[in-house]
Amino acid sequence: MKNDWSTDQYLQFEDLRTRPAYELLSRIGINEPQQVVDLGCGPGNSTELLQRRFPSAAISGVDSSPKMLEEAKKRLPDVTFPLDDIAIWKPKKKVDVIFANASLQWVTGHHDLVPHLMKHLNVGGFLAVQMPDNLSEPTHVLMRETASEGPWAEKLSEAVKSREIIGSSADYYNWLADQSEVIDIWHTSYEHVLADANAIVDWVKSTGLRPFLNPLNDQERKAYLEQYLDKIKQAYKPLKDGRVLLTFPRLFIVAQKKL
Repeated sequence: MKNDWSTDQYLQFEDLRTRPAYELLSRIGINEPQQVVDLGCGPGNSTELLQRRFPSAAISGVDSSPKMLEEAKKRLPDVTFPLDDIAIWKPKKKVDVIFANASLQWVTGHHDLVPHLMKHLNVGGFLAVQMPDNLSEPTHVLMRETASEGPWAEKLSEAVKSREIIGSSADYYNWLADQSEVIDIWHTSYEHVLADANAIVDWVKSTGLRPFLNPLNDQERKAYLEQYLDKIKQAYKPLKDGRVLLTFPRLFIVAQKKL
């Protein structure tokens, strides 16, 4: 498995993955921004929402994955998609909206990152962030458990730390308060109805499981996934019709730059 993202795997659940982006976008209180950036744009599904909401804006999508950007360019050929790292990204000039849907959890040091992003907004501009808050959910607890129990334990020791442990609502409020006119924070748990336990594994293969699978060879990867699936089947019992519920908590933050 190559280290780049699998666009096909990610887009398998596109409607469910895009829903939080809709809800985040609905809370941005600006009508005609000139410059909008989708930070961590992935395959362009969130960028497309931005283009529909702000048709007169100059929109760009930033990502560190060449595969994701290739897919995004196919989807939105009239949008600019530079390859860049969120951790060090900065625009050539200040922008009106920075939209980061399910991307900042892959970047460390939020106490510095979030104020840094606010500095790149024009007065009255908006920072809109959505992050999975699911490290304590069975999907992710069992990833770490499977990693520590197998012959790959040493090889996967760094995988456990591959995602930032995001701050509390109070943390983000405090990090944003000095630069913000208004701060809107909320937490939502989605209950995604999926076909079965295999579908849960397919969901996390394109996101949370990547750091655990990438270091393994084919044989190890197959064994890891078999053990992980067995644990998922125990944690997510079938409903009356055989489907399963994947509980998915997410943290949302929308902040307006001081007027």
